[in-house]
Amino acid sequence: MCVCVCVQAVSTVSLLAASREDISSSRLGLQLLPATLKLTGAMAERVLVVGGGGREHALAWKLAQSPHIQQVLVAPGNAGTANCGKISNSEVSVSNHAILAQFCKDHHVGLVVVGPEVPLAAGMVDDLTAAGVPCFGPSARAAELEASKSFSKAFMERHGIPTARYGSFTNAKEACNYIRTADFPALVVKASGLAAGKGVIVAQDQEEACRAVMDIMKDRAFGSAGDTVVVEELLEGEEVSCLCFSDGSTVSSMPPAQDHKRLQDGDQGPNTGGMGAYCPTPQVSHELLVQIRESVLQKTVDAMKQEGAPYVGVLYAGLMLTQKGPKVLEFNCRFGDPECQVLLPLLKSDLYEVILNTINGKLASSAPEWHKEKAAVTVVMASAGYPGAYNKGMAITGLSQVEDMGIQVFHAGTGLKDGQVVSSGGRVLTVTAVRPSLESALQAANEGVAAVGFPGAVYRRDIGHRAISHLKQRRGLTYKDSGVDIAAGNKLVDIIKPLARATSRPGCNAELGGFAGLFDLKAAGFLDPVLVSGTDGVGTKLKIAQACGQHGSLGQDLVAMCVNDVLAQGAEPLFFLDYFSCGSLDVNVAAAVVAGIAKACEIAGCALLGGETAEMPGVYGPGEYDLAGFCVGAVERSALLPRLADITEGDLLIGVASSGIHSNGFSLVRKVLERANLSYSSPAPFGHPGQTVGEVLLTPTKIYSRLLLPILRSGAVKAYAHITGGGLLENIPRVLPQELAVDIDASRWSIPPVFSWLQKEGGLSEDEMTRTFNCGLGAVLVVAPMEAQRVLRQLQAHEEAWIVGALAHKQPGTESVAVRNLKHSLLSGGPASKNGNCLGDISTPHRRTKVGVLISGTGTNLQALIEQARRPSSCAEIVVVISNKPGVQGLKRAALAGIQTRVVDHKLYGSRAEFDGTIDRVLEEFGVELVCLAGFMRILTGGFVKKWNSKILNIHPSLLPSFKGVNAQKQALQAGVRVSGCTVHFVAEEVDAGAIIVQEAVPVMSGDTEESLSARIKEAEHKAFPVAMELVSSGAVHLSEDGRVIWRSH
Repeated sequence: MCVCVCVQAVSTVSLLAASREDISSSRLGLQLLPATLKLTGAMAERVLVVGGGGREHALAWKLAQSPHIQQVLVAPGNAGTANCGKISNSEVSVSNHAILAQFCKDHHVGLVVVGPEVPLAAGMVDDLTAAGVPCFGPSARAAELEASKSFSKAFMERHGIPTARYGSFTNAKEACNYIRTADFPALVVKASGLAAGKGVIVAQDQEEACRAVMDIMKDRAFGSAGDTVVVEELLEGEEVSCLCFSDGSTVSSMPPAQDHKRLQDGDQGPNTGGMGAYCPTPQVSHELLVQIRESVLQKTVDAMKQEGAPYVGVLYAGLMLTQKGPKVLEFNCRFGDPECQVLLPLLKSDLYEVILNTINGKLASSAPEWHKEKAAVTVVMASAGYPGAYNKGMAITGLSQVEDMGIQVFHAGTGLKDGQVVSSGGRVLTVTAVRPSLESALQAANEGVAAVGFPGAVYRRDIGHRAISHLKQRRGLTYKDSGVDIAAGNKLVDIIKPLARATSRPGCNAELGGFAGLFDLKAAGFLDPVLVSGTDGVGTKLKIAQACGQHGSLGQDLVAMCVNDVLAQGAEPLFFLDYFSCGSLDVNVAAAVVAGIAKACEIAGCALLGGETAEMPGVYGPGEYDLAGFCVGAVERSALLPRLADITEGDLLIGVASSGIHSNGFSLVRKVLERANLSYSSPAPFGHPGQTVGEVLLTPTKIYSRLLLPILRSGAVKAYAHITGGGLLENIPRVLPQELAVDIDASRWSIPPVFSWLQKEGGLSEDEMTRTFNCGLGAVLVVAPMEAQRVLRQLQAHEEAWIVGALAHKQPGTESVAVRNLKHSLLSGGPASKNGNCLGDISTPHRRTKVGVLISGTGTNLQALIEQARRPSSCAEIVVVISNKPGVQGLKRAALAGIQTRVVDHKLYGSRAEFDGTIDRVLEEFGVELVCLAGFMRILTGGFVKKWNSKILNIHPSLLPSFKGVNAQKQALQAGVRVSGCTVHFVAEEVDAGAIIVQEAVPVMSGDTEESLSARIKEAEHKAFPVAMELVSSGAVHLSEDGRVIWRSH
């Protein structure tokens, strides 16, 4: 909770540098979920929330939790959003859309989230989007669903969406006549336009209904909103709020909520904007929610799309649960208030990511996740006299107390006066509690209300009373009461059917639902096969995934551990089965795991033939589950591995890179983290910059089947060892004759930094390291010396690999495996020089050259440099990316890669020298040793070039010295040359005149245009620039004092 306040509202924000801160359900006959679409724009972002109530405080609060967001501005905001961590207020005008759009551009606002209905109806989303400012919410046409009740009712009637019978009138006399003559109780009178949630009167009789018509139409109680009135049938039943995210095609339902409109306990007193809410509502079963989604929410979105007004944003359906089924009372085109204050605390997903997925039309593949085992209650504290006249300026006390109670207070009608939070509206505060049950949440919320005070505060004490009564009704027990949810299991099966089906392959085309799965070996092309099976789990890596809430990558771990094992016999993996067990089935979690399994099966080339989901209440704790996997493969009898009779002294060992720890040794890893006092959310002292400990540790295990099977089938490999539990010491001997020993040299391969950190922080011995971990080698192949280079080249075309050792005769009393230079390699944190790694003497510790990249735009060459620097064998480390233009795509590329960014806007400097001086200071700040100009569109001064002589690389789109300067492709075409290309060179004071490091030729085709030639040269640049960066970073190339390129001899 955040209770800090600030008297000054933020009116302008200017930052040159925007960096990332500072049950049992049997599943058989299965066959992949398409890869989840990556979010665009997911970097340190500035977001503006429009509005000033409790809903907007809740939106800002939830958005500020996103690691993608740098700052949340709220306009106009309230005392709760004045200056609270990432959140601050802005005085920008939100009524003038042109001014607002310019403000967003000037202050690099990457997203606007509109809270209230009035700006949506006024076309704010349309205007900002047209101005190039991303905005979340429906268009003005789509917002008519709320802005005009007359339109909304006619719309529902056109499309068969269930609603109350009604009449729409612009004449008061006709409306009253309808009330008196209708053959149903026409007692609900609504102002058609927007009336701040107060334009609905539920009358007790016809006379009261007619008076309401007169108040609205004659006395103008709601102004122009009452020019048209809608008179509706009075429906009987339970009223609920069902909201969803809509991307224009797909809807994703939120948990159902219930608002309390009446002022006083027991639903007495006048109607208000809402005195409290709770979520979820037990009155709405899963089956009923599915019915509402299909018959109301999805149907509405489909119809809006059909009418040419796609609905993108939050759609709110106020429903009455009648005996004839749910019927729509009204639509709102945004989050409800106070429903928003109970929904967002239950949202497990990152709200910013959800909004981007909604805007980008990706809800079908990236549905939001919700906390299923919790309930939320919010209690509104209102001013005395509300909903009528009330006093303002009442001092509010006790806000800091509530923070210690684990309760969130969302401000609504609050302001600041002399540093004190005071009331400024009718509804002042919403006090929200999230607890395991509805009863405990209500109790906690009421305790929070008691801790906060202001004179005359009005609030209800019975929020959720209908739900509590519903829960206390005595009924017969069901299997679900025991903790086993058959419906959830069936839902999971429905979700994973298409995932499994996508993994079908020759020999297996089974569908889900049988008692067993079938595989036809003959159809798979086998003549004399031997079946090979393997089973494994992922160990306590599960605990890390569960703690981080990241489940999808475990699927690859599970498949890899089994598939990589059957490869040891030379077998092709044919099919896979999984076992998922839990105490309480969370369908979204289980689906994420199985989706990961299916994707990994596709990578491995095996079919997901079936599985088992076991829900066992009491066996596992909340949120816990376990996994097991089973893989069956086949190999022709003549190709079985290992070929023990062929393995001899002198054979060489080729190591294939691991991705990190893989899936073994995590109990020890967790113990080391405990000693180091690090959490999974802590910045990782290993891995790439910007990664958390959890992110690095959850790097999935590599699957080697597609890489290794062609090589294994060639006959060149005598044995293959999967480096799994037992590490290097215990796994390699499993595939060797007893009379042979292994001699491997750890200085010959890249050891990922995580192992160096574990050894140092845990004080682990060399024996402990090599007996527990793979230390950077996921697989080891045994090959004859004459085959070694050919096999190595085949591997290195797709993966990092090295010749790491050899076999020798085992002397009596000696160990089977000797690992040399391990301690030195762990301390140096990098690979040695041989087999194509970072150049340098084998005994020299691998040190990376710190690189700074200067950009001006999209940064496509930057991306190529980033990918090169990510390779463990790279000698370059990109430590900062500097742009002379704010908001460019290249900055986002860097942020996504976890690289620090800086903006040095050339427009803000009076001279080139002053601008270059700032660039120089930033480079010095990050200890940069090499500068790469990747589309940097400024000419550097002579002084700068002299200081950084021999340390600046540039790429030019021609084969220098031909076609210097601008329009190089045009010059090449005009000259009629048949070959062009690109050149990476050291930067000299004369433009494009520095010594050449790398050139990549590109043929000029007949019919080439500047655009087509440029596109092919750009592809060549993506190859040449990383090579040049690597050559200079490694010391293989340097510039002599007389300006010549010197190549180091070996």
